[in-house]
Amino acid sequence: MNLPNKLSVLRILLVPIIIYLLLINSLTTSIAALVVFVLAALTDKYDGYYARKYNLITTLGKILDPLADKLLIIGVFTAFVEIGALSTWPLLIIVARELAVTGLRVVAADQGSVIPANIWGKTKTTIQMITAVVLIINPLIFELPVLLTETLIWLTVIITIYSGYTYFAGAEVDYS
Repeated sequence: MNLPNKLSVLRILLVPIIIYLLLINSLTTSIAALVVFVLAALTDKYDGYYARKYNLITTLGKILDPLADKLLIIGVFTAFVEIGALSTWPLLIIVARELAVTGLRVVAADQGSVIPANIWGKTKTTIQMITAVVLIINPLIFELPVLLTETLIWLTVIITIYSGYTYFAGAEVDYS
């Protein structure tokens, strides 16, 4: 269990804490949720950085890192739906994309191929994390205009869909 994998495990362990804090939905717990979420987001940045820099890329890490990302985003966005900060549709689209791309990767792996992360996948994760931060701080910490938050949410959905499309368009798998 190397450092990048420990960071991914830490991110997974932080997810229920963030969800719990969000569901309480008070100013204090929102601030705490923001701090813990930013810590979790930083583990995502640094697990990949250390894995590449020190050649610590492992099979376990290839599973843990994207799993941790998915659990973090889906968990937090589900909490947003529960507290009324997000409608169900963006969450369903995000979950559907994540399941579809994971399924594609399983099919590719079964055929001896690996589908690596691409720039759109990384962009998707970044915009999802930014959106999560905005939804945590709004409205309990800092009130943003509804048009701004709705635009950000739907931009996130569009980038999420497009990133999924890029994986399917670039995949060299036999679907039969």
